[in-house]
Parts: sequence; C-alpha cells; structure tokens
Amino acid sequence: MRTALAIARKELSIYFTTPWAYAVFTAMLAVSSFFFVNSLFDFQRAQEMARTYGWERIPQEFRNLTDGVMVPFWSTVVMITLFVVPFLSMRLFAEEKRNKTFELLMTAPVRPVEIVLGKYLGGLGIITTTLGLTIFFPVLLTVFGKADAGSALEWSTVLLGYGGLLLWGATCMAVGMFISSLTESQMVAALVTFAVLLPWMLLQGLAQATEEPVRSFISYLSFGAQLQGLMRGVLDLKAIVFFCSVIFFSLLLSHRTVEAQRWA
Repeated sequence: MRTALAIARKELSIYFTTPWAYAVFTAMLAVSSFFFVNSLFDFQRAQEMARTYGWERIPQEFRNLTDGVMVPFWSTVVMITLFVVPFLSMRLFAEEKRNKTFELLMTAPVRPVEIVLGKYLGGLGIITTTLGLTIFFPVLLTVFGKADAGSALEWSTVLLGYGGLLLWGATCMAVGMFISSLTESQMVAALVTFAVLLPWMLLQGLAQATEEPVRSFISYLSFGAQLQGLMRGVLDLKAIVFFCSVIFFSLLLSHRTVEAQRWA
C-alpha cells in the first residue's frame, strides 16, 4: 500500500505542476458559476410569482433553496463532470506509453495492482479537488441566504448530494483509467471514455421504449437513474452498491490489462 500511495503522490504532483489541471479547475468554476447564477435567477422569479399569485401555483421544488437551487445545480455538475473526467483520466496510462516510460514502470519492483491503485488514487484526488471547488456555492447560500426554519440549506441533503457527485466522479475516473490502459493516445482515450459514459448515462431514456422487465433492468444499469435519488438527498444503498461495483470492475479490468502488458 505504501508503494501505491507513492505512485498516487507522483500522479498528483504531475497534475498540479502542469497547467492542464488549473485549466480544468478554471473551466469547472466558470461553467458552474454560470449555471448556479441561472438557477438563482429561476428561484428568485419563482419566489416573486409566489408572492404575486400564491404558492399553490409554484412547483414544490421552489419552496426552499436546497430543492430550488442546489438540486438543479448538481444535475449540471454531473454533466460537466462527464465532459471533464475523460480529459483528466486520459493521461494515466496513455501518457506513460507515449513517453515510453511504461516499460520502465513494468520492470520496476512494483506489482500491477499497486500501479493501478496508485494511479487511480491520484486520479481520484484530482477529481475530488475539482468537484470540491463547487462547495463554495452552497457555502455562499448559507452565508447570504435566508429561511424561516433557520439554516438556508438542508446540509444533510447537501452533503449526501456531494457524496453522490463524488461517487459519480470516482466511477468516471475508474472507467477512464481502464480505457487509458488500452491505448497510447491520450485523445483516443478521452474520446472513447466520453463515448462510453454518455450513452451509459442516457440508458434510462432508452428504457422508456421497452417493456417490463427489460425496462427495469436497463433503468437499473443507467447512471442517470442511479444518481436521481442521491441528488435529491435520498440515501439509496442500491445506488451506492451499483457505483462501487462499476468502480471495482473497472479497476479489475485495468489490473488485468496492465498485467497482460507486463508479460507481453
């Protein structure tokens, strides 16, 4: 485990000593800020309509800041993450192969499982940092927002929502790392990762055109369907097991790929 942590520290240092990570951070904050402000404007308009026409004409989700602002905001961050993670995960193995340092890594006294875990932990660190930057927005609402019940936000829902975002980011990173282990082209790794994750996210829409029990099965496999409960503050153990299973399976495939290439 000490070796895996050393590899993770090396990966994180590579991320933070190149402009690419800071470009991703800037893009994440810029795009997130735009949609956060847009959600705030929608919430404000709903409040003004409620004062004019009465609360019975206003959708239930606009009754509080958590449901009216943060839940739509998380849906946006989920899609941003879908675009960001392929460009963070693409270099994990592909860059090593392109720079011809992968062979050197394979001859070092390091087990394949330690390489995979180390690189994944490094990738997990950078995606956690990227998503963690958006915690600024609920903090801002807590400081400046108002609510009759006390706190402007339901922080139990907020923390569970961010837990769901982290699970989603960790899953995307695991899938992206596996695809990166298959190629030496970073751009190919990024594009294939996106091409895998996007349809997987949209499987729920495909399920609507099918009949039971196929519909339930396809919906269960959809990232979007699994994220719905977590994004609304519902602790869904089934969703947690699903994401952890995808992460484990992706890491297992990455390990098998690295092990096969070691003896090739």
